[in-house]
Amino acid sequence: MSAKRDYYEVLGVAKNATPEEIKKAYRQKARKLHPDVNRDDPQAADKFKEVSDAYEVLSDAQKRQMYDRFGHDAFDPTRGGAGGFGGADFGGGFGDIFDLFFGGGFGGSTRRRTGPQRGADREVRLDISFEDAVFGVEKEIEISRVENCERCSGSGAEPGSKVNTCSACNGSGQSRVVQSTPFGRFETVRTCATCRGEGKVVEKPCTNCRGTGKVKKARKIEVRVPAGVDHGSHLRIQGEGEAGSYGGPPGDLFISLAVKPHPVFKRDGYTLISNIEIDFVQAALGADIEMDLLGGAHHTLHIPEGTQPGDIITIKGKGVPYIHGNRQGDLKVVVKIKIPTRLSKRQKELLNEFRQEDKSGRKGLFDKFKDAMG
Repeated sequence: MSAKRDYYEVLGVAKNATPEEIKKAYRQKARKLHPDVNRDDPQAADKFKEVSDAYEVLSDAQKRQMYDRFGHDAFDPTRGGAGGFGGADFGGGFGDIFDLFFGGGFGGSTRRRTGPQRGADREVRLDISFEDAVFGVEKEIEISRVENCERCSGSGAEPGSKVNTCSACNGSGQSRVVQSTPFGRFETVRTCATCRGEGKVVEKPCTNCRGTGKVKKARKIEVRVPAGVDHGSHLRIQGEGEAGSYGGPPGDLFISLAVKPHPVFKRDGYTLISNIEIDFVQAALGADIEMDLLGGAHHTLHIPEGTQPGDIITIKGKGVPYIHGNRQGDLKVVVKIKIPTRLSKRQKELLNEFRQEDKSGRKGLFDKFKDAMG
């Protein structure tokens, strides 16, 4: 048998890693190396067990202390680990020993660990347009998820074959191990290695799922995106995640929304913002201008007399709908004034006259432009 790898190397963490870093590394490795995800890899189960063994030791402060001091010998009964306790078996680590004296009870717990387990949640990203986020939309998405095998109904056994009670644990899913400790010999309970805690062994594994009871399938799901969502919003679809185990419910599907920018409109919460460009005559005299709203509708925007660059005109109720409630935000139109770059001789004369009269105070800007336009 090849030598065991260093547990810190297995999880890919430093020897001074915090418990949180160890837990995070284990979760990432476990998701990546789980046998259900790597059905084509014959070594997947061994790799997953190696990661689990490493986490079992490094996540326990006392076991980790013993491992840092003695390495793998700390848990090897043939090497006299844990400081040479004369063949004491610390395969369960100090945690098992203390459990015997403080709440674990002699003989360990007899509760099986194969009760109903909820399936894992899934998260996918959905790209939608700016208009879809404002007005809402229904989309069909395709996801790949783990489901119960239809051929064996999730049992892992080929139809017509038998599912036998595990002879190693008599169906309990647990095996009893006698440990020698400095305090004497004690009996502890562990998950049965033969049936992996299930209490049953299939006579002939299902040819479709290879005995796992799970298969990966592509599914199309209808998603209703409500009006008013924003970039980064999450939708939850209950029961559309991974399948559960041992009769447990499926997980949920979380959809992360990515909203594409719009060339004209921007958004600030439930307020829409756009720009409109007018000439200086319209700004001075006022005007009614047709403008496009989001979604293709039109609106007649009134430009008041004397409008200044950067002024904001608010159109009530033409913004983003509130997700909860019957209200709707406003549209704020920022006025941009276009200054002409080329003027005719007559236009220059009028502007010069305006400048002179504006300085003298005899005739105002609006009156002069009205006279010229009349």
